[in-house]
Amino acid sequence: MERVGAVERFDRAALLLPHNLRERAREIKREERAACEEFRLRLGYPASFVMPEGERSMGGDPVTKRELGFVLEAATGASVHSASSRLAEGFITAKGGFRVGLCGAVGLSEGEPGGFTSISSAAIRISREHRGACVPIIGSIYSGGAVKSTLIISPPGGGKTTLLRDVVRYISDAEGGPRVGLCDERSEIAAFFDGEPTMDVGRRTDTLDGCPKARAVNMLLRSMNPGVIALDEITAEEDAEAITRAAHCGVKLIATAHAASRSELAERPTYRSLLASGVFEELIVIRKLGGRRSYAREAMY
Repeated sequence: MERVGAVERFDRAALLLPHNLRERAREIKREERAACEEFRLRLGYPASFVMPEGERSMGGDPVTKRELGFVLEAATGASVHSASSRLAEGFITAKGGFRVGLCGAVGLSEGEPGGFTSISSAAIRISREHRGACVPIIGSIYSGGAVKSTLIISPPGGGKTTLLRDVVRYISDAEGGPRVGLCDERSEIAAFFDGEPTMDVGRRTDTLDGCPKARAVNMLLRSMNPGVIALDEITAEEDAEAITRAAHCGVKLIATAHAASRSELAERPTYRSLLASGVFEELIVIRKLGGRRSYAREAMY
């Protein structure tokens, strides 16, 4: 499978932009292109790009409906209808594994979201592999062939998915390492496109793409006999319940959640019950200062 560098990933993501914005993207300094995390297009305002330290304007004219329509066409391969089920969830994964989030007017079908009737903004996520990202903390998670169930936390945009992906790859590729079942509900970890992962998640990893996390955990337990189950962003009580069931079956868990500290986690009912269950043995906190990330272990008990 082809692997590309940070700047090349930026350039490929820029192909989802209309021609005029694509040209502006190419004018961004190389070192900034290597670090850029997203493109943001909002109707009536100039487009912007997101750096680790914040959002910057790309300048130029305000974004138009036609330009947002171009992004949608490019992301779906000019087949919006065939992508309707994913669009109803608010995003689509484009060729290359780029996740395109959308906002606008949502149509309802029998009381449930049925897709967009118009689009007012788009966020193109420039997902990247950072091989070796897990090196500073992998000894806390995986040592001597044994995996410790680990929760990775940070505020939004802290790099949880990137770290999780590299932990999964490392464990899965390790000599004598366990089988890993990966729940990739939003196609951000393995970044499936046309049934194939575009990110390296390891040779002994089995991925369920686009499936709700709680259901995916149960499916993996029944069908793939994993030693480890990995999932991104625990958000609901059913996720916590599925994780607890997996732990009771002897499976180790690697997961992420939005929080800045253990104390913040403990303030929320879903996480409070999960922490009390004793499922996780390790807590890794990602902190970001001045665009740089650092990792710290915090005691679980």
